[in-house]
Amino acid sequence: MAAKRPATVESTEILPLFPTLVWKMQLARDTYAPMNEAIRAKLLALARATPDRAPGGKLQTDQTLHQLPEFHELRDIIHAAATGVLEYLRVVYESLELTGCWANISPPGDAHRPHTHPNNYLSGVYYVQTQAGADTISFDDPRPQTNIISPLTSESIDENAGQIHVSTREGLLLLFPSWLQHQVPQNRSERARISIAFNLMFSRFGETMSRPKWQGNVRSA
Repeated sequence: MAAKRPATVESTEILPLFPTLVWKMQLARDTYAPMNEAIRAKLLALARATPDRAPGGKLQTDQTLHQLPEFHELRDIIHAAATGVLEYLRVVYESLELTGCWANISPPGDAHRPHTHPNNYLSGVYYVQTQAGADTISFDDPRPQTNIISPLTSESIDENAGQIHVSTREGLLLLFPSWLQHQVPQNRSERARISIAFNLMFSRFGETMSRPKWQGNVRSA
C-alpha cells in the first residue's frame, strides 16, 4: 500500500530507472502440446542413442537442437519473440541468429547453479515438462552494490528483493538479457523437468555493430 501523501505535497512519482526486463510468452495449448510431445519423443530417442550416459543423472544435449526438424517450429517461435523484443527496445540490427539451443533434463533433486550466457545478447528458456516442485527459475539482482546496506524488511516484494522467483509452466517461453545471472532451484518433484535453453546474437556484430558510436572531428581519410 502506498504511503498517504501529506497535504503539503502536490504530487509524488516513482521513477523505474534502468529496469531489468524479462519477457514471458505463454503459448496456446493447441500449439505447445503437440510440439512438446514431438520434442519429448526426440529427446528420449537421443538419450537412448547415448549408452554411456550416467543412469538417472542429469541429461544435457549438445547445442545444435535448432538444426533438427523436430525443433524448427520452436526455432521459429523463438525468432518471432526475439524480433518483438528488439522492436520494443528500438534496437537497430540486420539479422539475429540462434547461436546455441540445448535441452536440460533435470531429474528429481537436481538444481542448476547461478550463471550467465556470455557472448550473446539475448538468452531464454522454453518449458517442455514442468510440475509442482519443478516450476520456477530465479533471477539475481544484477546490482551488487545494493548489498552494501541491507536492512530488515517487513515483507519481501520485487522492489526490495535480491532474487526474484518466476513461476513457469509447460508452453512458457522466457527471454532475458544474456548478462542477467539466473539459476534453477532444486527439482523437488518426482519427475524430470525438461527445458530448452537457447542464446541469440546479432549475425554480423563484428562487422556492423561493434564499431564506436562516436565520430571524431578530424577526418582520417
